[in-house]
Amino acid sequence: MIDQLRADVERLRQGAARLEPDSAERRAIGGQALDHALGYWDEVETASSNRPWSEVFSQRLEPEFAEEGRDPAAVLDYVGACIDAPGFATTSPRFMAYIPGGGVPYSAFGDLLAAASNKYSGFASASPGAVRIENACAAWLASVIGFPHDAAGTLTSGGSIANLTAVVAAREASDPDGGGAIYVTRFAHYCIDKAFHIAGRGRAPKRLIATDESYRMSVEALEQALEDDRRSGVRPWLVVASAGTVDTGAIDPLPEIAELCRKYGAWLHVDGAYGGLFALCDEGKALLRGIEQADSVALDPHKTLFLPYGTGAALVRDGRLLQEAFSASGEYIRPLGESEVGPSPADLSPELTRHFRALRLWLPLQIAGIAAFRAAQAEKLALARYFHARLSEIEGFDAGPEPQLSVVAFRYIPKSGDVDDFNERLMRHIQQEGRVMMSGTRIDGSYRLRCAILCFRTHLDHVDDAIDAIVRGVKALS
Repeated sequence: MIDQLRADVERLRQGAARLEPDSAERRAIGGQALDHALGYWDEVETASSNRPWSEVFSQRLEPEFAEEGRDPAAVLDYVGACIDAPGFATTSPRFMAYIPGGGVPYSAFGDLLAAASNKYSGFASASPGAVRIENACAAWLASVIGFPHDAAGTLTSGGSIANLTAVVAAREASDPDGGGAIYVTRFAHYCIDKAFHIAGRGRAPKRLIATDESYRMSVEALEQALEDDRRSGVRPWLVVASAGTVDTGAIDPLPEIAELCRKYGAWLHVDGAYGGLFALCDEGKALLRGIEQADSVALDPHKTLFLPYGTGAALVRDGRLLQEAFSASGEYIRPLGESEVGPSPADLSPELTRHFRALRLWLPLQIAGIAAFRAAQAEKLALARYFHARLSEIEGFDAGPEPQLSVVAFRYIPKSGDVDDFNERLMRHIQQEGRVMMSGTRIDGSYRLRCAILCFRTHLDHVDDAIDAIVRGVKALS
């Protein structure tokens, strides 16, 4: 019996052997994978910013998942042709849509190291080094926006989960039984509504606050709504302000909003997923004055710190409130306890099992240095002003309001015909040409093109390319 079991186990071990390549195989496959990545980066400068979706099927894997596996080189060829190439190239310096970050190469190396060690970063005692790094990154992010030392934060997959995390913390601290009112503008990101729904506040009293001519929350309208609710017996609960809207990059008047929140006892949450981390550079810090007065802030380092998608952060000014909202335990992990490296991330977020995502933020900061990020941010703000100024000088263009951050919402006014229809066709023309990638939006029913300058690879010549592509499109459609 025992001999048969040993023989069966050995046979199964041999069947699973491909899961653990030996040192020579690891180095060979690892070299091929690294060469693939390096080759991709070598072509980023000249590659199209948008390629046809049909290229997804330029090669076929039959069957999709092979019983015996495939040659690594053939698999990497497939990745290049059918995954890397089709669709949007968010790594391109001419990708100026959907608030891109570009993905600094050091982050890819960080992900490789994190996946190789496979550290469980949920609990301090399981991986004290990983938890220390995550807590250090969260503390650094809090310092960037001016939060106090007793703030707490958690790294998330992006702005959606960061905003949800903050809403839950606000719910537990200020609205545990429900009934409190919510105050937002029409430019709040739609993930905010999703967060309210998931957090059980989708039917809470919701006030849509008017905006000013620069698409920022009107302080007067907010005060009126807060006062009306207080007089009618509705408790103000949560004001959601924006530090960079996706449509125009507008920053709500944060100091004045914070003062009103204190006056009426409301929690102030700032959705800074796009713009909050511009506080790292001097110009951005001045623009974002007041963000440090928020009760919670959502950030996206995969935007304004140029990291790969999947890197967000939720920060709460009173760190105790974040831990109270999410701390939980089970008997099988109770002995793990805490240590001097700080709180376990599992006690600060919805996640228990979590990717060691802090390394993709920590490694670039260590190797490139903070100053490089500051300079890149300031460059993007200057490039947006340059784009707006150049477009303003070209006949026929409505360049829109001067950008506060790095998004410009603009349109072309044709001499005849429907303005919105022309600009929608102009957008499709630019996207299909594939040289420059932009996006569009509607503001108060009017269609606008959006130029979002945030890839760390985007420089002056690429913005000139964008202007040229727009002008070419107008000529082609006129």
